[in-house]
This record gives sequence, C-alpha cells and structure tokens, in this order.
Amino acid sequence: MKIIPAIDIIDGKCVRLSKGDYGTKKIYNDNPVEVAKEFESFGVKYLHLVDLDGAKSKHIVNQKVLENIAKETSLQIDFGGGLKSMEDIRTAFDSGAQQITVGSIAVQNPEFCFDLIEKYGPEKIILGADCCNRKIKTSGWLEESTLDVIDFIRQYQKNGVKNVICTDISRDGMLEGASNDLYKEILTQIPIQLVASGGISCIEDVYIMNEIGCTGTIIGKAIYEGKIELKELQKFIENA
Repeated sequence: MKIIPAIDIIDGKCVRLSKGDYGTKKIYNDNPVEVAKEFESFGVKYLHLVDLDGAKSKHIVNQKVLENIAKETSLQIDFGGGLKSMEDIRTAFDSGAQQITVGSIAVQNPEFCFDLIEKYGPEKIILGADCCNRKIKTSGWLEESTLDVIDFIRQYQKNGVKNVICTDISRDGMLEGASNDLYKEILTQIPIQLVASGGISCIEDVYIMNEIGCTGTIIGKAIYEGKIELKELQKFIENA
C-alpha cells in the first residue's frame, strides 16, 4: 500500500483544514518544498498536492508550488484543485504532476473527463470522490450534489477510471479514524484501485487500510500534529 502524505496549499503555504472548512485553516509551514523534502528523506515516494485556492476559485492558482516541489524532489505527485479546463490540466502536467485528480469537473462535466481518460490514459487521471453522508461534494467541498458516492465511482469505473481517491469529508482533519466500512463497501462492489483519505489518526489506522485492501492512504493532519511519526511511516514503507 502506498503511503501518500498530503500538502494542501493556500497562499503558497502548507495548511490543513477541518472537514474542508476554510475558516479552520491552520498554517503548518510557509515553505511546502521543505515539507516535501522531509517526507522524501523518510522514504516517501508519493505526494498528494492540493491547490485549495484553485478549488475555491475554480482554476489553477498554485502551480508554482507544484513546479518547485517537482524540481527539488523526486516525489511522484498527484495534483488536484481547480482543474476545470484543458489549459489547467496541461499546466499541471507541464509543472511536474505525474497524475491529476478530477473532482468537481467530474460531477459537472463527465464527458470532458471521459475524454481526458482517453487522451492521457487511465493511469494519469484519478477520480476524486469527496463525499459527506455518502453525497458527493464539489468546489472545494462548498457545494453538495445528489450523487451517491458508490454510483459516482461505478459510473467512472465503467468509463475507464482505474484509480480513485475517496475522502469522507466528515472525518477529514478530525483525527477520529477513517471510514473503514465505506471503503470496504466500495472495494466489495467495484473493481478499482482505491486510495483512502480522511480521518487517519494513528499508525494503526494505516495498517487497517492495508488490511482492507486499499491501494494507498493519504495522510495529512496526523503527520502535522505528530499523531503519526514519519519514522513510523518509514518502517511501514520498508516492511512493505
């Protein structure tokens, strides 16, 4: 299972939110490149980079942060937030992203996303299934749709998506444990590569995600708040 630390960006700084609420913003580091380099020094190979300014403004904003991390580390970066147009997506790939995550646009314009999968291939495009009470949310989690998360993922799986990041917004940043039952349900019903996100609170949660069968797990606040030590993740990576 991949260990994928998260760096969320507002105003070029590394921040975390609780339940996606921008009013709960907490700045952890003014230099995201330093954070990424520290992750890499502990054996981490992957990074989930989110442009929260982009998600809110509906176009890419912090591509310079992506570019700098890509230049100064060898991390495999998946990038999301504000990717609404082909121009934004080209910018993300040109700035160093190996993969992009489509969330809001996947709800609002499925045909566009199906074309993306055909153009770039299913390994480059990740479906972002961000939900609260099973309903998909969009636009930086500020808008709710009527789509059930299982139906949403199934629709895209049938149209070529292989990789999904599923975030339970009600648990994101709360350090209360992940949505184990939801992830089990998804993996039981849909043949997909699933990355779990939201609520990881301790190293035991990481091992549970591995046992469930997740392809990866995204870890954010638990690292920044010292609930999970990077050396613990390093041990997991080495044993894997």
